[in-house]
Amino acid sequence: MFYENSDKRYNQFSAYLKNKFGVKVYKITLDAGFSCPNRDGTISTGGCIFCDEGGSFSQAHSNTLSVEEQVKTGIETLSKRFKAEKFMSYFQAYSNTYKPVKELEKIYTSALSDDRIVGLSIGTRPDCVDDEKLTMISSYKDDYETWIEYGLQSIHDKTLLKINRGHDFDCFLKAYEKTKDKGLKVCVHVIFGLWEGHDEIMQTAQKLAELNVDGVKIHMLCALENTKLANIYRAGGVDFMSEDEYVQTVCDFLEYLPKETTIHRLAGNGFSKTLIEPQWLGKKFDCLNKIDRELISRGTFQGFKKLI
Repeated sequence: MFYENSDKRYNQFSAYLKNKFGVKVYKITLDAGFSCPNRDGTISTGGCIFCDEGGSFSQAHSNTLSVEEQVKTGIETLSKRFKAEKFMSYFQAYSNTYKPVKELEKIYTSALSDDRIVGLSIGTRPDCVDDEKLTMISSYKDDYETWIEYGLQSIHDKTLLKINRGHDFDCFLKAYEKTKDKGLKVCVHVIFGLWEGHDEIMQTAQKLAELNVDGVKIHMLCALENTKLANIYRAGGVDFMSEDEYVQTVCDFLEYLPKETTIHRLAGNGFSKTLIEPQWLGKKFDCLNKIDRELISRGTFQGFKKLI
């Protein structure tokens, strides 16, 4: 099974956007100087054990630049490098709904300052939204492809406690239901390798399939410099998945997800400058190619398990 404008056996988000807008849409990652209640002492100190001082921000922009300047720079860079025509503003670093609603509205609107921006994606935590914020965000959805990305990581409360997530699965469910009630699309982030067995990871897949989530972004647990997880790793407290185990687990996970669910990420560069382990994360395209080959070898695809 293949998707329109794609040679993949899963519903690639980039292909979804290209089908909708007629050209490839490029994400501009933005840092608006947000914080996180799990780092500033509101919930706990130190944040999630895997999060570094950049708040999972993978780009070179500095929040010393205004959001408008970051958008302008991003468009200029992507246009020159890829001849890009359309863009999506993506608030990535930290928890991007963790300010009063009036401030949020100004920030989001400033990210839509160019006519070539066709979408808005906001990464945040499920404990950092409320009805007022979601109502405001939903006001953009008629004119822009609007997404909220929630860091869930796992449906298992014991895992969320171990990684110092600061919220439980029920918190996510309540935020998810409120967000969907506002007509917003939701992408859910999960992490493999969190001291969970294969069956537990598949339980997360099955629950996301049951919820019929709009999008999923899969990460591999990795130890970065200056994180609690780095200390745990050096003390022998964590064994990371091999690349082969990760590939097998990704394919198993995809087979559970509905074919309509868009896949926003399956492999990443692992923040190569600060990556400690696993080192194979630094070869993103090798991993993606192995996932493709494994699905072909199996003769399966995203949503396959719903057909058997």
